[in-house]
Amino acid sequence: MTRTAPSTSARTRRTALISGAGIAGPALAFWLNRRGYAVTVVEKAGAPRAGGYPVDVRGTAVEVVRRMGILPRLRDAHVDSRRLTFLDADGGEVASLSPHSVAGSAAGRDLEVRRGDLTDALHAAVRDDVEFLFDDSVDTLDQGPHGVDVAFRGGGGRTFDVVVGADGMHSRTRELVFGPEERFRRYLGYCFAVFTMPNTFGLAHEITMWNTPGRAAALYAVADDDVVHAFLNFARPEPPRAALGHPDAQRDLVASAFAGAGWEVPGMLAALGGADDLFVDVVAQIRMPRWSSGRVAVVGDAAYAPSFLTGQGTSLALVGGYMMAGSLDGRAVVDGLADYERGTRAFVTANQDQIGAGGASLFPTTARALERRNAMLRGLATMPPASGRPAHSALVLPEFTAVEPVAESPQPSSPRR
Repeated sequence: MTRTAPSTSARTRRTALISGAGIAGPALAFWLNRRGYAVTVVEKAGAPRAGGYPVDVRGTAVEVVRRMGILPRLRDAHVDSRRLTFLDADGGEVASLSPHSVAGSAAGRDLEVRRGDLTDALHAAVRDDVEFLFDDSVDTLDQGPHGVDVAFRGGGGRTFDVVVGADGMHSRTRELVFGPEERFRRYLGYCFAVFTMPNTFGLAHEITMWNTPGRAAALYAVADDDVVHAFLNFARPEPPRAALGHPDAQRDLVASAFAGAGWEVPGMLAALGGADDLFVDVVAQIRMPRWSSGRVAVVGDAAYAPSFLTGQGTSLALVGGYMMAGSLDGRAVVDGLADYERGTRAFVTANQDQIGAGGASLFPTTARALERRNAMLRGLATMPPASGRPAHSALVLPEFTAVEPVAESPQPSSPRR
């Protein structure tokens, strides 16, 4: 287990454990530290994770990173995709337009950055003030009258005033406290694979997407790099539970779904076979009736993954971390967590509900729906750039003001799971 600890002692402060050092975890750690908490982040990986598909920072989330002081760094890292080209089954062009027109992002304001660039910026903002436990994870949680007793898989245990799961859609924290993922996962009817492969296509600052009914393949060049991000998405009535846990079965699943496909797909499948960064998963949302139980809560994808179809997963994670920390400031933990949910749920719901308003329309499953989508894209190509979707900015960030600490009420113990 690798530990990195802050340089100053924090023994008399309230303590918080955050499980997950991706995006929501470090963002929450930043704000909790500034609200007076002594924060520990535990992460099963050996270091902050580099790489990954580019992510969006939109609307309200842009204000969060501005208040964190990392907006200039992220603007320098902005991908600046200039063209999104859609192709038909034979590889012919359907439409070529600004990515902002499709995503509903605001040109000149919203950001797209490599995921690793964002995680690096977040980690740099907190690493000197927050304790990180890498190569470790939470084994058990047990809530008592004065805190949450945590046992770590790497050995040992500690007690924290509050524990937060920021450990993604397949959250271990959520499972320990709220129950199996199946209770909260809303499957959206697709599976996807992402990986990198050599850029032998001459692509730069652009995305090219091929579609047939129920299948999509995309190549995404974030710069003049010698690699591109490959993306394969396919419709499937039921989630392939048995295949997702086994790399060879994942590869077979994707290859079977794209058998006989044209364009550059055969080469993509060949590259997938040898990719060392392959990630395969279902397209789904997490919808929970409540985000906290006693002194344990979830944030980001662990609480309300909206799916990549909305493009808002990163933004919700950043906003959620800000709102939770501000709501906890000076309040009893249980009261603060309830306030976090009251202040954030409407924003989360508005963004998750974009799927119901046609958020999956880029991936039609029938020939007729594909024709309608292509007609829509041709229309977008003649329209001015988008000014941003209302859902992305539906929450105006409050300016949380510090209040006097509130004495904690003893909380009932919960059984160890």
